[in-house]
Amino acid sequence: MTAPNFTRTVLGVPRIGPRRELKRAIEGYWKGSVSRADLESTAAGLRRDEWARLVTAGLDSVPTNTFSYYDQILDTAELLGALPPRVAAIADPVDRYFAAARGNAEVTPLEMTKWFDTNYHYLVPEISDATSFSLHPEKVLGDLAEALAQGVPARPVVVGPITFLALSKAVDGAGDPLARIDELLPLYRDLLGRLAAQGAQWVQFDEPVLVSEAGLGLADTAAKVYGELAEVAERPAIAVATYFGSPGPSLAALAGTAVEAIAVDLVTDPSTVDLVAGTPALADKLLLAGVVDGRNVWRTDLEAALATLGTLTGSAALAVSTSCSLLHVPYTVSAETAPEPAGAEGVRAWLAFAEEKVAEVVVLSRALAEGRPVVAAEFGRSAAVRAARAADPRLHDDAVRGRLSDIRATGTGRAVAAERAVAQRERLGLPLLPTTTIGSYPQTGAIRVARADLRAGRIDEAEYVRRMQAEIADVVKLQEDLGIDVLVHGEPERNDMVQYFAERLDGFLATDNGWVQSYGTRCVRPPILFGDVRRAEPMTVSWITYAQTLTERPVKGMLTGPVTILAWSFVRDDQPLADSADQVALAIRDETVDLEQAGVKIIQVDEPALRELLPLRAADRPAYLDWATGSFRLSTSGVEDDTQIHTHLCYSEFGDVIGAIADLDADVTSIEAARSRMEILDDLNQAGFANQVGPGVYDIHSPRVPAQDEVEASLRAALEAVPAERLWVNPDCGLKTRGTEETVASLRNLVAAAKAVRASL
Repeated sequence: MTAPNFTRTVLGVPRIGPRRELKRAIEGYWKGSVSRADLESTAAGLRRDEWARLVTAGLDSVPTNTFSYYDQILDTAELLGALPPRVAAIADPVDRYFAAARGNAEVTPLEMTKWFDTNYHYLVPEISDATSFSLHPEKVLGDLAEALAQGVPARPVVVGPITFLALSKAVDGAGDPLARIDELLPLYRDLLGRLAAQGAQWVQFDEPVLVSEAGLGLADTAAKVYGELAEVAERPAIAVATYFGSPGPSLAALAGTAVEAIAVDLVTDPSTVDLVAGTPALADKLLLAGVVDGRNVWRTDLEAALATLGTLTGSAALAVSTSCSLLHVPYTVSAETAPEPAGAEGVRAWLAFAEEKVAEVVVLSRALAEGRPVVAAEFGRSAAVRAARAADPRLHDDAVRGRLSDIRATGTGRAVAAERAVAQRERLGLPLLPTTTIGSYPQTGAIRVARADLRAGRIDEAEYVRRMQAEIADVVKLQEDLGIDVLVHGEPERNDMVQYFAERLDGFLATDNGWVQSYGTRCVRPPILFGDVRRAEPMTVSWITYAQTLTERPVKGMLTGPVTILAWSFVRDDQPLADSADQVALAIRDETVDLEQAGVKIIQVDEPALRELLPLRAADRPAYLDWATGSFRLSTSGVEDDTQIHTHLCYSEFGDVIGAIADLDADVTSIEAARSRMEILDDLNQAGFANQVGPGVYDIHSPRVPAQDEVEASLRAALEAVPAERLWVNPDCGLKTRGTEETVASLRNLVAAAKAVRASL
């Protein structure tokens, strides 16, 4: 295939809509208030507008098929006919798709986990011996037809066969899904032919798994797969995209095939530059040089990026690109029109979101092709911004750094867990199999109205507090009526478990419209960590102590841990992540001490993102786990032994961090287990984990209400691995995104199941 090279592109784009239009349309469709025709119209408009923006910005190759109603891996499972039988049996294609994503009354959804080391979640395909692959390319071809009709230089993007199978899960005793790779190649060959027949000049196959630890052993597979696909006679030119790290030995393997282009991430691992320069077989390829960071929000150092491109000139033909898809950053800084909050003035000038990163790609491409003087003004602005940021005094707080040094010197340990457990049992007096929830309760319409009224100035702070206290009172009464043993205040005052704290800590900037997709219709606004972190005053004490005045049962203090705050923020790139983590941990530590002094007996410090930040290469993991667990212990070791510390982890593959979960040394660890059917408990036991644990007994990311006998079955399965003295009963995760009616029904069944099992012991 001969196709003209392009010079400037991105590997993918945001898709939820600049104002979350897709989220609202999909959720409206689920509720029955939006028709299917209107849903499809909204989706088509978002695609059309995004392509037009990219063309107008100056890209000469535009990624298509990056749009999704829920998740690109689920889309690929549908493309390849790899939906499990319980889902595939649903006749209607849209209902079938959403059933796979979120389940329904009869069908359990696919398992969900993190996309490499990002905060995006994908649906895990299930591959059994009965899986029979077949090609269903309607979505890919439909997107392509729309784009070509619009005059867009379209480059369809499809998850590659290696990554798809490597991220799939074997079920029903099946072997390694990667052993089925030969069954997928005819489908990908067929797809290539269909794309060519419809006018595609290029296709992008995403293979990020090649940068992971597993990818170190997949170079031969990459050579085989893309060697065969490149032999297809009538096809578009093929670009294989690797990102989130160095492709290692797979780079030479891919370069040795007849594919026309390879995309590499030149930001995450700077050694990739030397790897590219040392791969002679790239000389006849197009290199999509990812010099603009697709995952973080800082403006690119244009001088450094151009120097990198200059280093690689001659190694391959170059197209300037982002390091990965822009799915992981917000749409545009220009949407941030409100004044910056006190303490964060001027920080927005340091930022580049998706729209600004596309502009940086174009500027660098022009500088490379036409010479730097042509874009001298843009380079001058870049240098000025970087200089201002580097000189800002908010980036170095001597008092914070001095306190950290003193605490590290004195140690961050507590008494051994067994001794703490005795003290806590005496203080708390809880029954066997105590019931609790993870923290948040449904965010009602009244909560959203109150928040909007406060922002708009229609109510004052005192009225807002009164309304939130009313919500807390309702949640506390509900839990007492249901018979839950350890209560929470429901977190009505929190817009997000990370943003809430970021808005109260010096060194963070919260955005107004910086929405990023986490999974499906779940969007978050990651805060921006720009300077040293300091807690000016207590952040949660008044809410928790108010809730405690309403009940005799213990109410958990609810905090977010330092690793998760960093994982779900855009972090500084000017100091080690470990240093930032300890600064956040110091602030959380101060909050735990204040909660304890206010009489709170149980404090939960959530770390759902512990696995998320795990480096993709095994050699880098011990150092990360050392500082991550150390930071958690720093945040929780300021309290007395009879104060019970909980933590929560969710929606990740935990096998690689089992030992670290034990090293956190929390008194109680609640953990996702429903979708993975309690598999995590055996892993914990094998790692010598001996503290208390609350495996999630039902999946809150699905609207299904679990029956009592279903929860009982989960509990009895858990008791096969964990003695009753160490077992807690709770849902998988917080209940913020669920409706009140389904939440009440689910918790009623949970409590009834716990009582029934408790009575049988």
